This record gives sequence, C-alpha cells and structure tokens, in this order.
Amino acid sequence: MNLKKSISVVTGAGRGIGRSVALELAKAGSTVILVARTERELRNLQREIEASGGKAETRVADITDDTRVRELFGYVKETHGRLDVLINNAGIGRFAPVRNLELSDFDAMWNLNVRALALCSQGAVQIMEPQNSGIIVQVASLAGKNAFVNGAAYAATKWAVLGFSKCLMLEVREHNIKVIVVCPGSVDTGFSVRTRESSREKILSPKDVADTIMAALRLPPQAMMSEIDLRPTNPK
Repeated sequence: MNLKKSISVVTGAGRGIGRSVALELAKAGSTVILVARTERELRNLQREIEASGGKAETRVADITDDTRVRELFGYVKETHGRLDVLINNAGIGRFAPVRNLELSDFDAMWNLNVRALALCSQGAVQIMEPQNSGIIVQVASLAGKNAFVNGAAYAATKWAVLGFSKCLMLEVREHNIKVIVVCPGSVDTGFSVRTRESSREKILSPKDVADTIMAALRLPPQAMMSEIDLRPTNPK
C-alpha cells in the first residue's frame, strides 16, 4: 500500500509499540488518528509528529466501551470518509497461577485484548468494505502460540485473537481487505520488562515491531503476510 495521504487509526498509541507504529506511519505520509485513554501521552505524541511535518489527530477513548468505539469509527467516517489502516495494538497482561487468578483480571484482559479488538475490527470493516480496500493489523503475541507458567489467562486472550483474526481474514479478503496478525516475542516496553528476565539489549524494541508492520503494509495489493512471528534472535 502507498501510505502517502492514507488514513490510519492506532489504538494504544500513547506508548510502546503503538507509539512507534504511529511515528512510522506519520513519516510515511499517513494522517494518524491516535487512540488511547491517557490524553497527555497522546498530545505529546501528536506534537512530536507535527513537529516533524506529519499529521496526527487524537481521540481519548476507552475502547472497552462499545459507545466510544462506535463514536471513534463514526468520527473517522464522517471526518475523513475512508479508513486505510487499523493498528489494533491496545492490550494488557496480568500473570498468576490459575489457582490464584482473580476473575477481575481475566475479565479486564478479555475485554481489552479480545472484545475491544473485535469491536474495532468490526468498525474498520464497516468502513473498508464499501471502499473495497484496507488493512487491519492485529498486534497479538507469541503467547498465543506458546504455553508458559502463570500465563494461562493472558495466553487464552492471544489464542483468541489469532482465531478471530484468521476467520476475519477469510471473510474480508474478497473485499481486498488484508488482515495481518503480528506475534512478537519479548519486547522492550514497560509491560515486557516487568514480566520477563531477558536482557533489554537482546529483546525486541518497539521500533523492531513497528518496522515489521510497516514492511507488511508496504507489500503490493496482491500480496498479504497474514501471520508474522517476530522473535529476538538470541534472547538469552
């Protein structure tokens, strides 16, 4: 896809992978709609993008709220008339053995990692199908493929993302919509550093993930990377 003059939405844009992807999209000429719950982080990112000559808009929203999701995609359609790229990045992780797992933690992960992702995907598809084009990128995790101790609830949400996204890809490809699932391993974000013992010098950076996503976005229309496993070369 030629990203110049495109319209992109990035959820979880305030930090980490979302922030890095938003910066790269803006550099490529896309107008980036930044979505997160923390206004200060979004405003700082917007200023950084605009200072470099890019275009960005901010939408403060809790995407676990159905109404806010409808408002977000209603705004995109009314203001821009199209949507070219959705980066479904927002997510959280809570880790505990199943015997000690708090139901509230499981619900919080499910609502953001799966339900909100599905709602945003639906909102994007409703705009993309009539225009017969678009790309949806789901930021999942290798936890959606690999079991690990104390990760049952988190891994379950990422397995769900993989299943949902594979089905969605089959539904919408006839409308020239690509669905790409990116499964990173350990990434140097506040989230990963708290839950992994790997050296920060050896694990992936948010920009590594962003660069991978950008490469997938830039493929010609007839080619789609439907699933990408991105691992540290040597995490030990």
